[in-house]
Amino acid sequence: MAKRLLICSAALLFVAGLTLAGQDTMKWTGVITNDMCGAKDASPAGAECTKECVKKGAKLALYDAATKKVYVLDPQEKATGHEGHTVTVEGTLDGDTIHVTSLMMAKSKEKSM
Repeated sequence: MAKRLLICSAALLFVAGLTLAGQDTMKWTGVITNDMCGAKDASPAGAECTKECVKKGAKLALYDAATKKVYVLDPQEKATGHEGHTVTVEGTLDGDTIHVTSLMMAKSKEKSM
């Protein structure tokens, strides 16, 4: 009986490990906007509109111009203050929500001469 319990426990831990391993951390680069206006407010000029929309219940989001997708950010506090900024977000994706582990200003592209 103890041997069977030990085997079941080991199998459970193995499956739990596989589940956690499936949540790979990814990176996205885009502009902080809101989920109501999306790409329309994804610029420094749209930052004030984003702030107003958030006051009215919208959620801060990342607009990825490469894929033309809007991802809601969780937790919201990580993106607060970055409205209109181009940032790089690291985290895990759950549907259309990025669970943010880090957020930092994106490196600007410099022209080489």
